Amino acid sequence: MNISKIDLNLLIYLDVLLREKNVTRAASQLNITQPAMSNGLKRLRTLFNDPILVRTSDGMVPTERARALSPIIRKILLELEEALQGEEEFNEQHSQRVFRIMASDYAASTLLPGLLRKINQVAPNVIIDIMTPSDVNFHDVEAGKIDMAINRFDDLPQSFHQKTIWRDTFACLLSADNEVVTKFNLNSYLASKHVWVSKTGFGIGVGMDPKDIQKLGWVDEALARLGKKRDIKVFTRNYHVAMKLAHEDGLVATLPTKAAMLHKDDANYTILKPPFEIPDIELKMIWSPLLHHDASHIWFRQLVIEAAKEHENS
Repeated sequence: MNISKIDLNLLIYLDVLLREKNVTRAASQLNITQPAMSNGLKRLRTLFNDPILVRTSDGMVPTERARALSPIIRKILLELEEALQGEEEFNEQHSQRVFRIMASDYAASTLLPGLLRKINQVAPNVIIDIMTPSDVNFHDVEAGKIDMAINRFDDLPQSFHQKTIWRDTFACLLSADNEVVTKFNLNSYLASKHVWVSKTGFGIGVGMDPKDIQKLGWVDEALARLGKKRDIKVFTRNYHVAMKLAHEDGLVATLPTKAAMLHKDDANYTILKPPFEIPDIELKMIWSPLLHHDASHIWFRQLVIEAAKEHENS
């Protein structure tokens, strides 16, 4: 095969088709007509001597050959886009750039207020668009549609850049008049009703099964290692809801310490150390290789790190 005779736009078509698995959506992504995308798929099938996508009862499904090609094509396109990006100066004082951040409400509540104060001081016209984990997916970050994702992550694609913002311990947040406050130990903890809160990764969440310990996360896995299990009354994906329930309904909320400390000056709450060991968590920021050398993005990443350090020292 003579590469000089290949239309390299077909690689872009292939990348989007394999991601969307739908000709109409792929055409919309590339801002071309559906017939043009259908013709592109036809040419790809000829080029690779493979159907690429086949129709099944579950919709269009990539062939084995297409699945093998997908990470190779994605890597080539990312490296090419990165190489073609020009260097630009960034003037933060006059910039009106919009930085789009995917952040859990834990990150949004603890880190972002300090970050916004710093932005207001040095870049008053810069705008922050905060999105939730269910608003975006890995492809949005990889394509540079989202400037940064800030959360706790288990597994990440190797193409992403990442940096740990901070490590955090856990704390128990209780209503000040909760009767277990005066004698808080493992037995009283297990005898209490609890609110579970967590949201990691990307995409739309699913309902929780109280019996599925592996999916319940750090707190319940730590208890399981002791052969124990807490009595979860409410499942929520919002830390502020968990905090409110701890106060109004007498539930125990076991949270990252920085989240619990948002109520350190509120006499209605008591913050206690968990009566068992829970591994620390890492809050990370991740971003696309397409943005790694962008001057404005470099400036923004540095500002995030500075805001995190100031929060740790406050």
